[in-house]
Amino acid sequence: MKQTFLRVMRASGLFATFRRANQRKILILTYHRFSRRPREGFTQADTLAQQLDYLNAHYTIVRLSDVAKHLLDGDSLPTAPAVITIDDGYDDAYEIAFPVLQRSRAPATLFAATDFIDGKGWLWTDKLRYVATKVRGTAVHLDADRLNAELKRLPDDERERRIADISTHAGVAPPPDPSADYRALTWDQAREMANSGVEFGSHTVTHPILPHVGARQLAYELQQSRDRLERMLDREVSLFCYPNGDYNVEVREAVARAGYRLAVSTHVGLNDRTSDPLALRRVHTERDFTHFIQSTSGFEQFKHGLRTTLDRPATCS
Repeated sequence: MKQTFLRVMRASGLFATFRRANQRKILILTYHRFSRRPREGFTQADTLAQQLDYLNAHYTIVRLSDVAKHLLDGDSLPTAPAVITIDDGYDDAYEIAFPVLQRSRAPATLFAATDFIDGKGWLWTDKLRYVATKVRGTAVHLDADRLNAELKRLPDDERERRIADISTHAGVAPPPDPSADYRALTWDQAREMANSGVEFGSHTVTHPILPHVGARQLAYELQQSRDRLERMLDREVSLFCYPNGDYNVEVREAVARAGYRLAVSTHVGLNDRTSDPLALRRVHTERDFTHFIQSTSGFEQFKHGLRTTLDRPATCS
């Protein structure tokens, strides 16, 4: 029923109306994982190609650094600007997404966790996903996404202990290095992408939840990741992405002190000249094309604003 309703709304031109009404705003899209065949939680190559075709038809895809120049230096942007961002740095960003981006002549920004690309271990959120795949079909039930959401609230050391305890209880120990499904791209691949129009930004060193780390580790995560990217890619890095989108006043101020010009969050919505350059909003991509058109148009932001207004308690005069 909902899908039918959305298709009717799309056919009526409602989403196109919202898209045109928001053409002066900045759309920043979030991607994570890519696949060649349909897979839960992944963007399929054909889906990405379809989405890029739509963006090229109705938007101008720009670099995230162009947005920084617009917000901080006053440079102009084309009408209906859109930005492609990819978080984390999995090898499917190179193997699957990169060729599609090249065919579509679409610039993109990849936010990399540098220890991950250095081959120093897993992204911690993938360890329980790995365990869950190994116990599927057995008497052990493991909801990796729910557990990861709970673990994000814990300090790093305690979180790693909990992951080890859960893995032991499930009878599955993640290997020291990520398996093929969870592997990072290499520095050679990153350099090829950087030399072909993909910008790189920092996603920290170890992908921690930054409000939960101390001042010393926070400074290390911000500075060391930037230094490593600049050294390995031989170019300036001034863009940042908060792991899991989590930040607070102290984290934002540390990002500013570290010299980053622009940072993106996971808050959903579009941006304009009044947006905080160190807390830009993004739109999560949808595999279903009608949902993709809806979310990119600004309609979701309108619905959220309307719902907030309607839920606000009435005041008596």
